[in-house]
Amino acid sequence: MSTSNIRITNLQPLSPPRTYIESQPITPEIARIVTESRATIENIGNGTDPRMVMLVGPCSIHDEEAGIEYAKRLVTLAEQVKETIFVVMRVYFEKPRTTVGWKGLINDPNLDGTFDMQTGLKRARAFLLEVGNLGLATGTEFLDPFTPQYLADLVSWGAIGARTTESQTHRQMASGLSMPIGFKNGTGGSCQIAVDAMVAARSPHAFLGIDLDGRASVVNTAGNPAQHLILRGGSSGPNYDTESVASASALLEIAGLKPNVVIDCSHANSNKDHRRQPIVFRETIRQRISGNNGVVGLMLESHLHEGNQPMVDRAKLKYGVSITDACIDWETTEGLLLEAHASLSRKASALA
Repeated sequence: MSTSNIRITNLQPLSPPRTYIESQPITPEIARIVTESRATIENIGNGTDPRMVMLVGPCSIHDEEAGIEYAKRLVTLAEQVKETIFVVMRVYFEKPRTTVGWKGLINDPNLDGTFDMQTGLKRARAFLLEVGNLGLATGTEFLDPFTPQYLADLVSWGAIGARTTESQTHRQMASGLSMPIGFKNGTGGSCQIAVDAMVAARSPHAFLGIDLDGRASVVNTAGNPAQHLILRGGSSGPNYDTESVASASALLEIAGLKPNVVIDCSHANSNKDHRRQPIVFRETIRQRISGNNGVVGLMLESHLHEGNQPMVDRAKLKYGVSITDACIDWETTEGLLLEAHASLSRKASALA
């Protein structure tokens, strides 16, 4: 009588990371962009680069064509604001779900429940290469602990989400990631959970994972000091106001961490209403201009067109509209970044 895998319906071998990396290799130019972008984000965090980092893009990538059109627009805008803002494109392939739902391009690339993850990983890597070829830095949330071995060489910034920031597995994973990492406060609104995660991720760890050949391995890490806290609000309400930011910064300082925060303009900070993201954005810029240099960045959920749509037959989906969280449209995004650039430029001129 078997006692193993009683509820497993199927096991499919997955090609090892090395297969993907060798068939879709990073180019020297993209490697330069990734390396320099990681250093820039770190320098913004330690105060040697006076700019803000802005993580801008769709809630999730489900249509690569629309995603690349967005990236082409964003790279032009990034050049316009580069003196005050370092732009990183959100390229999210993994979506944690509160209950059930579409889990992202890697998990279900065909949007049909076939869960062709071999193809999902290949398409995700191809998308990162295409965005990298445009000259843009990319950022993503790491959800599955195996995913970094397949994609992380192409990523400049990473996030640990609100649902996983308390997870030991994700804290250990973050301790070995090669890029700066943002930790979101918990879904209930607790910042202490994220601060604890940051302390844990700064330390060395040993845990189970895979190597580039897909073999089960003991992974030993050195710890990751390139970190910041992401304030995204929670069930207790928004946390982007001056008092909430000060409270979060104090928790970081008590833990011996830099009091650096990135404000997520979406999620509970906008009460899940994408039309409120500009309110959060402008208040964050006001705090930065008022002298709080610990507000090092912002995050916007933005797509070509506003809102979101249910995931129906792929042929019936509207082009450039999110199938996960509702996003602001391109015109609003462009206006906000240009407005912030003008305000930050005026502040810099006044201090000169």
